[in-house]
Parts: sequence; structure tokens; C-alpha cells
Amino acid sequence: MISVANVSMRYGSKVLFDDVTTTFSPGRRYGLSGPNGSGKSTFMKLLTGELTPQKGSVTRPRKLGVLSQDQFAFDAFRVIDTVIMGNKRLWDTLQEREALYNKAALTDAEGMRLGELEGIVGEEDGYSAESDAAVLLQGLDIPDEIHERTMAELQGGQKVRVLLAQALFGHPQALLLDEPTNHLDLDSIHWLETLLERYDGTLIVISHDRHFLNAVCTHIADIDYETIITYNGGYDDMVLAKMQIRSRIESENAQREKKIDQLNDFIARFSAGTRASQVASRRKEVERLQTTDLARSNIQRPYIKFAMNRPSGRVALEFEHVHKAYGPLQVVDDFSAVVTRGEKIVLVGRNGVGKTTLLRALLADGPGQPASPGDIDNGMVRWGHEVSIGYFAQDQTGVIKKGMSAADWLHQFDPDLSRQDIHGLLGQMLFRGEEGLKPTAALSGGETARLLFCRIMLQKPNVLVFDEPTNHLDLESINALNVALQKFEGTVFLVTHDQDLLEEVGTRVWHFANGQIEDFKGPFEEFESVLAQRP
Repeated sequence: MISVANVSMRYGSKVLFDDVTTTFSPGRRYGLSGPNGSGKSTFMKLLTGELTPQKGSVTRPRKLGVLSQDQFAFDAFRVIDTVIMGNKRLWDTLQEREALYNKAALTDAEGMRLGELEGIVGEEDGYSAESDAAVLLQGLDIPDEIHERTMAELQGGQKVRVLLAQALFGHPQALLLDEPTNHLDLDSIHWLETLLERYDGTLIVISHDRHFLNAVCTHIADIDYETIITYNGGYDDMVLAKMQIRSRIESENAQREKKIDQLNDFIARFSAGTRASQVASRRKEVERLQTTDLARSNIQRPYIKFAMNRPSGRVALEFEHVHKAYGPLQVVDDFSAVVTRGEKIVLVGRNGVGKTTLLRALLADGPGQPASPGDIDNGMVRWGHEVSIGYFAQDQTGVIKKGMSAADWLHQFDPDLSRQDIHGLLGQMLFRGEEGLKPTAALSGGETARLLFCRIMLQKPNVLVFDEPTNHLDLESINALNVALQKFEGTVFLVTHDQDLLEEVGTRVWHFANGQIEDFKGPFEEFESVLAQRP
């Protein structure tokens, strides 16, 4: 169990949460929700002990599994050892035991200590530690041949998965996971969902994946109104309950205000007359009926709408025998397809199978895109009549020029547009007031993504090519993007591991597996049903 008593945190004049008291019980799986900047990560750091509350206290169990946010902290260690470090007591015991075994001779005291250490290794399941760690790594798509490598040899996405295995290792009494699905493909997310559903300790997770929260969580702890309120059920249940509670309070307040107006009218008419006792009674009634103060929610919802200057031709894209290899590794091998206007294609498959590679090959000489002949080896790619492309790249390094404000950067894509219109568009994407003048070098990951959406909305293309657009977005922004893509009348190519986006946006699936790309002409849910029936 984790308990929080009278905890407060503020930064300057901004109150994140004030005088919060709550308990997180074993056997329950809590999602920690709230928009970017509401204090989710700060609260998680209070729970792990990384931060000390400005007021109040936190009580936590001895054995805590925490997803490390520092990808470089374990670079000198083997992958398998990094996972075992998730059980600190076991790891410290193994290190001390190894040091004693390496001695040429042991004193009696050291021999006694060695016996104690062997007892601790047994208690902590240390004799099966490497095999247990290997099972976790395999589930997270880290193959056996990588287990003996050092962390420094791994790519960023692989490191995150190893650190996730570290948090899960050793049966911790409580598990604290901040964005565990980042850098995971859909298969790994499903594996993690199954694992967490079987976990019997206290789970607290931050995630911007609505489907994941709905699948895993039994409760949602929502940070809003400068406090934390816990709701039963998953994320969608919380949203519904929260709306109902607020609507009920607003309705009760309206009724009370009407009654107060009637009472005040009576007081005004008869306060100077002979009905003093009735007036006094009415005044007491007004005091009793004072309306409940409705704190202002810190939730902000962007407004995303992808319009088109003009539609493309009936065939938006046609390509034949596309190849792309990296040395001896053939990533895209002889793939051909015809895409008609209005289709919404989702590209799915494990990480590293070629989804981004295919998009870049198709865009290598795309209209309005910088020529990049090195992104395709062979094949014919023909974009349709009047096609204009809005591209959201997975790697946004260097996309937004430094040394200018967000408004100036956006204005260069339509210099004829008024400053008022530019700031209006920025306001839609939550850059309100002075925030539109923020230096581009100081933008967060979420702000960078929202500014790139502003550019695409400004350009009004008829084809959207989106490669992992949700990585830095909060749930409100992801939901807004989901609705915008569903309503968009043009053509969409989408790489995402967000299952709600896949199910609700996609009308066609390109599935990458076993070195091949399967072209399924139907929605993602239908494809999953077909896939489940295959031997």
C-alpha cells in the first residue's frame, strides 16, 4: 500500500495540488491522469521518493518497482544485470557474495556471512534470476543474443524496454510506471497489458494511451482542480463520472442561486418593515444555501481540424516494386499498391520492421517534399494529380528552426496571413497570449508536436503522412487528433501504436511481418479478427 497524507506542491504561484490525502491499495491498478503540466510526473516522483513534498508525507512499501527515466544510467552494465538490479536487495547480495567467492580464503565471520547471503539469494529467487529476467526481456521483444551486451550498445527504444523489465523484475510490492508504452510496439503493449492485469500489488501508471488505461486500470486518480480525486474504472469511466459530477454541481448551483434570488428579493422588500423575524430567517437560509464553489479545471483541449485547399485526383498514390535495403538487410522488398483518395491506411508491425522506411521511400520524391533519393533503392512511385502532402516525421530533430518565436516560425509558411490569424491558429493549439512568442529552442516535445500540427493546418494538404504523431501528446490532444483524422476528407498514412487511433481512423491496413507487407483492405478491428483466426 502507498499512502499520501496532506501533501502539497506548488511552483511559484502555480499550485499543482494542495493538501492531498489519498491511499493506493494492493490489488488495484491506478492510472494517474491529467493534462501536460498538471503535475503527474511530479506526483510520481513524490511517490518514488525522488522528490520530497513541500508539505505532508508519503508512506511506501520496502520493495518498489520504478521505471527509470535515465536511459544512460546503466550503460556500463550487461542488459541481463540491468534487469536484475530492479531487485536492489538481491543485486547488492549477489555483488557481496561474488566478492567473498573471489577471495582466496575466508575468515570464520566471512564464512558465516556467506551463508547468510545464500539465504537472502534463496528468499529473493536469486537462483532463477537470470532466467526470470530473460523471460521479461523476451516478452518485451529483446532477443536472447542481446542479453549479454552492455546497455551502451542498445538503441533508445531498446533501452526503454530493458528499463521497463527492470521495474517489473523481482515481484515488487508496488509498481510505479511513467509512460511505460513509449517506444513499445503494439505486440509489446498487449504483452504488458496482460502482465499488469495479473499483477497483484499496487500499480500506479501514467500513460497517454487511452486504450491501455481502459484495458489495465481498475481506478483513475485524476489530478485536477488543485487536488487528486480517485474514480472507479478505466479512463473513459472517469471522464463520464467527472462530467456527471460537474453537471450535477452546476445544476444544484443553478437551483440554489434561483432560491437565493427569491430570498434576497423578500429581504429587500420587507427588511424595513414589521416582518423582522421572517427577514432574519431568510438571511440565515441564504447563508445556508451558498453555492458550491466550482474550481477551474486545468484541462485544456486543443482544436484540430485538417481542411484541404483542394482534393487530389481519384488515385492519390500508385507505386510498384518498391525496394529499400540497408546493406544486406532488405527492409522493403518488392511492395506495390494503389491508394485511392480518402483511404486511411494504418501501418502496423513490430518496431524496426520497416514502417518508417516505407513512408520515407514513398516520400523520396513526393510533391512539396525535399528530394531524398537515398530513401528508395528501386521501384516506381507516382503521386496523384493535385496531391499536396502534410508530413509529420517521427524524428523531429531540426524540423523547427531555432532562433525565432513560435509565431514567426509559423508565419513564414503563409506570409500573407495576418498576425491576428497566426495567433488565432496558435491559440487553437493552446499557445495562448504570450505563449505564441515562446522561442522555438525552448519548446517542449508536446509543444513541438502542436506547432507542427499548426503548420499542417495552415498548409491545408490533401494527403497526411503521420509517423508516430502521438509520442509527446497528452490524452486531450490525442483525442482531438483522433477526431480530426476521422473527419479529414483526404488520404491518410498513419504509423501509431495507439490502438484507439488504429481502430477508429484506419480503413485499410499494411501489416509488416516476417519480411513481408500484407495489404488488408478493411478496418483494423476486422484485420485483428482475421489475424486471430490464423493458425
